[in-house]
Amino acid sequence: MTERRWTYLSDMDGVLVREEHLVPRADEFLAELRDNGIDFLVLTNNSIYTPRDLRARLLRTGLDIPEESIWTSALATAKFLDSQRPNGTAFVIGEAGLTTALHEVGYVLTERDPDYVVLGETRTYSFSAITNAIRLIERGAKFIATNPDATGPSVEGSMPATGSIAALIEKATGRSPYFVGKPNPLMMRSALRRLGAHSESTLMIGDRMDTDVHSGIEAGLQTILVLTGISAADSVDRYPYRPTMVLDSVADLIGRTADPFGQG
Repeated sequence: MTERRWTYLSDMDGVLVREEHLVPRADEFLAELRDNGIDFLVLTNNSIYTPRDLRARLLRTGLDIPEESIWTSALATAKFLDSQRPNGTAFVIGEAGLTTALHEVGYVLTERDPDYVVLGETRTYSFSAITNAIRLIERGAKFIATNPDATGPSVEGSMPATGSIAALIEKATGRSPYFVGKPNPLMMRSALRRLGAHSESTLMIGDRMDTDVHSGIEAGLQTILVLTGISAADSVDRYPYRPTMVLDSVADLIGRTADPFGQG
């Protein structure tokens, strides 16, 4: 019987880093993946940063991850829109991570009768931009959002994120957005295509039951919940689905990345 060769998808915040600090031994975990020739992608729902920005941020924590191994909700959104309406137009509320991804697939950013209103993460939501988005949606633009996260972290505490602003726009227009990022399994499937991997031999590592584990299960992946981020061990029983495995951290996978579930 041929031993299964695994591919890894891993969330970023809460799994590899937490509050701008390295999760202990996460660097050793990634080094073992590389040493064993195991393909992996690091995923994030955050659409603010480009892969280049994120690589620089991760380097400061001690993690050396190449740009091509980083997959964001902005990249997944651009890939989705390119498949739906190639070379389309969009009015964008977001940062460089989103606008760059859309430019790279051939989209034109405009305020004049766009095909889509695309909402992403930003640290400076503008009331005038939100008002413009509402009016464009009322005039027929399709409503897309990079991810449904209602809040994001900051040094001072929680701050409103894409999901909260999407709810405001939805309330004003009566139009629900299509969310591309987790827990939509579309983001997992686009990551699989990026790697040329198959769901039956891919696992998803995350720190959230409601996004990482949810989307992993819906995409047909094996799932590992780590307890270095949002979800605690006792939260698992509150959901109607379970991860394949619960671990304290990715450090527990060191020495067993080739056969994480002991099924060799």
